[in-house]
Amino acid sequence: MDPVLVRADAGVAEVTLNRPEARNALNLPMCTALREIFADLDADGDVRAVVLKAGGPVFCAGADLKERKGKDETWVRRRRLASFAAYETIERCGKPVLAVVDGPVVGSGGEIAMSCDFVLASGAATFRFPEPHWGTIGATQRLQRVIGKRRAKELLFTGRVLGAEEAARLGLVTRLAADGELGTLVAETVEAIVAAPPLALSLTKQSVDLGEEMALSTGIRIEMAAIERNLADGGWRRGVAEFADRIGE
Repeated sequence: MDPVLVRADAGVAEVTLNRPEARNALNLPMCTALREIFADLDADGDVRAVVLKAGGPVFCAGADLKERKGKDETWVRRRRLASFAAYETIERCGKPVLAVVDGPVVGSGGEIAMSCDFVLASGAATFRFPEPHWGTIGATQRLQRVIGKRRAKELLFTGRVLGAEEAARLGLVTRLAADGELGTLVAETVEAIVAAPPLALSLTKQSVDLGEEMALSTGIRIEMAAIERNLADGGWRRGVAEFADRIGE
């Protein structure tokens, strides 16, 4: 069984973590599949948006520690590098990538979700980062960038479970769906994304990501370069015309 499934329709790719029998625990084949799939989606001109979700009731139960039994330090180091490569490939995908969480997220699952552009979740979503309690290290970088250093330390040090509402308040979850409405929220969000001109959307994502840790003056130069590239394409005229038509209706 493939550890990750991908299906594309009408410009939207749906990527599904597919190890429900293992609570979608992240193992080496899943790391490799995620890296390859997102590299392909990034290069696919027909894909306008990507939805990353999970099969089964658990989004991801963290790293699959069972596969480390009998392995030496060299194997574990390479396995961790494979997971970092998977997260980075998701993060660097030029298409908008949204995670859909409808159940528990643990450890590496949080890294996967935080590698996406944002997270939509139901009230069933929970988050936990127990790496230090498992005798390992993880989530020390993305988590603090999402929720702040002190909050990240508290979650990592205690390993406590974070409920959906608190996750939304802290910024791990971008939008929290009402009961039974997650599917509707996802559909509406994807519809809004694919309505935007793809080049403008891609350049917007790139500008936000590149400017995140830059001084404002440098960030403005990044945005100006994106504007120039967008103007050179010429597609902006169609976007302006379509917007004017909608306003006039």
